[in-house]
Amino acid sequence: MKVKCPTCDKDVVWSAESPFRPFCSERCKLIDLGDWAAENHRIPDKAPIDAALSEEYLAELEQELITQDNDFFKH
Repeated sequence: MKVKCPTCDKDVVWSAESPFRPFCSERCKLIDLGDWAAENHRIPDKAPIDAALSEEYLAELEQELITQDNDFFKH
């Protein structure tokens, strides 16, 4: 069976002899990994954002950080 390399579209034979499958090479594999690290690829979040809840949660977090013995907020 042949598949296309997700990075360069080169044909890749899907077998044990293709150690980087589905990529054609280590280079293409590392390019893809770099894209994930740079957040160029993302798994979409389908959950709706509740703005009021988010603001309430952030306010609670902020208050919690301020009340802790935290030097960041003392300057």
